[in-house]
Formats: sequence, structure tokens, C-alpha cells
Amino acid sequence: MYESTVRSTNNPAPGPAPPAAAGSASRAAAGAAPGAAAAGVVAEGLGKRYGDLWALRELDLQVPAGSVLGLLGHNGAGKTTAIRILTTLAKPTAGSARVAGHDVVAEPQLVRSRIGVAAQDATVDGLLSARANLELIGSLYHLPKAVIKQRSDELLERVGLAAEADRLVRTFSGGMRRRIDLAASLVAKPPVLFLDEPTTGLDPASRNDLWELLRELVRDGATLVLTTQYLEEADRLADQIVVLDHGRVAAEGTPTELKARIGGERIAVSVSSASDLAAAAAALEPFADGPVTQSSGGGDEEEGPLVTAAVRSGTRLVEVVRGLDAAGVDAKDVHRRDATLDDVFLTLTGTRTEAAA
Repeated sequence: MYESTVRSTNNPAPGPAPPAAAGSASRAAAGAAPGAAAAGVVAEGLGKRYGDLWALRELDLQVPAGSVLGLLGHNGAGKTTAIRILTTLAKPTAGSARVAGHDVVAEPQLVRSRIGVAAQDATVDGLLSARANLELIGSLYHLPKAVIKQRSDELLERVGLAAEADRLVRTFSGGMRRRIDLAASLVAKPPVLFLDEPTTGLDPASRNDLWELLRELVRDGATLVLTTQYLEEADRLADQIVVLDHGRVAAEGTPTELKARIGGERIAVSVSSASDLAAAAAALEPFADGPVTQSSGGGDEEEGPLVTAAVRSGTRLVEVVRGLDAAGVDAKDVHRRDATLDDVFLTLTGTRTEAAA
């Protein structure tokens, strides 16, 4: 697991975090100081090969301090490989990367002292209390005892677990374990934070609370690299997004740019059975402005088989309904909506991210 491995290294105490950045990546790109990107995450031509298989090829990243990168991709797309390289747990076969101003190959100890990592599965110790977990992490970073106590109290309050500080973590709910896991990754005030599926398994209320905490960290100047299956999460949090497909970058840009790239308004047709997808797609083609995509189900927006397409200007919804009826398609629902990141991912990769691990 990323976090347990990175945390347990014998790192020197980290230096002070960089000053807070004022704004999102789009503003940072326009007016950030020359060293802002270097203080975050920078990768050039990053690649990793296992035998004859390239798990990652030619990845370029520019993530300024005080911004959020959303890294999306289906299972096996290269997300995990990229994160392992950036957190010094794997060496690249090609290219280079700097995190918090330090080279991940030449200066791994310095990188580790400047990052926090929260893996998909919580890696805190269930046999310790919440407070003891944080104090253990502080001791691994060689922080002074007074600083460890102060940071533990501060973080327990910040993640809403002050009243549960002395309970064993094994008695916590999934949402509580996720919050203490995130708190553990923040003990040393890392300027760069890597989050792998941070809200997996959380209920909507806990997810919203965690999103607000992450926004606070970014406002304070932290740089976040986020992998997620929840498209709403990426849309709300990420300043820029990189979509990986079979180890290569399929698309990159802001959420707005990516959605605009595949068209604005969409028509979505939900059908009863996957066997109806082909007929529904054929009936939708006369009204589509671009390719018609099919999904057997599992997306953020819909459950069950779904056909979507960018809609031609001037198309009326009643015309689509008549076309489907004439084709004998049993449509459960037909509606218009704005493009989503799920549409982006499906158009680019043919796979819905919710189905990815």
C-alpha cells in the first residue's frame, strides 16, 4: 500500500510548507511565480515498462502549487503506476519527475519528507486509538513531541473526530476510518498530497465533508493529485484533469474544456435490455452531432443500458421519441442534459469510470 510504505520510511523532519497559493490552477497558470509549478508536481516523458509491456508512456504533468490534478482512467490505464513513481515507490523506465521541487529518483528521501499519501484502503492501525495513530506518524517523521501533540489535536478537530480521539480505530465506521487516514497523511503538513480514491465507500454526507476539507487544504496552498472513480468528485475538485488510457494520455484540460470538446447538450436514452442498445443507437444517429456511445450500465448518471450522443442544433426531444418508437425501441427514459465528465470518459475510452477499479 502506498501510504504505509511511504509513511514508515526513516525520513528527516520535513521543512515548512510553502506559502499558500492564491487561487486555482487556471489562475496560477496565468500569474503564478516561476517556481510555482516546480513546487507542485512536474513530470516530463514519464514512462514505466514491465518486460515488454509499457504500463505508462510519455506522461507530462504540470501541477502548480495550490491546485488539484484529477487523474482518471480505467483499470490498468496507468494511474497506479504514475502514482507509485511520483511517490518514489517505483522507478521510471523513461522520463523524469519532480515533486515539491525534488527529483523522485535522485532525491527520494526528500520527496518522501514533503508528501502525504492516502491510499484507497485505509492504512491506519485498528488496534490503536485515533490519537495514537497520529502520534505514531508524527514520531516516524521525527517531529518534536510538542509538535506531535499539537498537530494531533488540531487534525482530530479538523476531521471531526476530536470526541472520538481515544477510541480504537477498529470500532470506527468506514467514513471515520477514511477521515483519520486522511488526517494521518497530513501530520507533517506536506505541501503535496496524493489521494487514491479518497471517498470510496463514504456516504454522501461524509463525502461532502471530505470534499470541503480538501478544498481547505488547497486554499492553504497544498497541491493535490487525486485519482477517483466519481466523476462528480473530479468535476467539483479538480482544476485540471488528465485521462489515461492504456498507459497514454487520452485527453487533458480543465473539466469545462473536456466537456466542451465532446459537445454541449446530450441526449440520453435508457433502455430495458442491453439487447436494445444497437437499435437505440441506430435510431439516435439521425439526431446526433458526432458518435453515439453505448454503455451496458454502471455509470454515475444512469443505471442500466444507456445510449448517449451530442445532439444536433434544433433537434426537438419529441422527434427523438418518435424515432425510437418507429424503430421499435423500448425506451425507459429519454432526456436532454449537459455533457458530463462521464460522457468525456466514455467517448474517449469506451469505458465508464465507475466500472473501473
